[in-house]
Amino acid sequence: MRSIKRIIQIHKIEGYKVYCLFNNGESRIIDFQRLFTQWKISQKDREYLLMKSEPEFQKVEVIDGTLAWKNIEIKSTDEAGNEMTSFYDLDPIVLYQASEPDESRQLEIGLMIRQARKELGFTQEELARKSGTTKHYISRIENSQSGIELATLKKIVEGGLGRRLQILIR
Repeated sequence: MRSIKRIIQIHKIEGYKVYCLFNNGESRIIDFQRLFTQWKISQKDREYLLMKSEPEFQKVEVIDGTLAWKNIEIKSTDEAGNEMTSFYDLDPIVLYQASEPDESRQLEIGLMIRQARKELGFTQEELARKSGTTKHYISRIENSQSGIELATLKKIVEGGLGRRLQILIR
């Protein structure tokens, strides 16, 4: 289930851009103005209300891991003929694929490690040896191509760089 991208929080909404946090830890931006243009929305489409009214668009919420609008009701019937009401929502996988990374919210751990390593005059290989990792792994972290577990970060910072790891949450 973790591999399926889901939205867990909306950071902010600016116009038709929604800044979200996905369950893989990535903060991403979804530009709906661009999406609506690509989808060629017309008056007969459910999305038309959202496209034509920013206040209506901004009523978006996170429901069941995706973006949904309770202001657009969808009426249907189940197999027994009972009337059902749901809300307009979008597939979170489609949203993830249509989004872009939010660089303003990216962690800069790799950059911080690279700067500290260079200040100390260490090569990636030396840092890897001192911290019990590999040069390839250090390179991937420094280039933001790999996530890092807290215990490994502590090994690199305290064991490899000889510094003290401090985390500030604000």
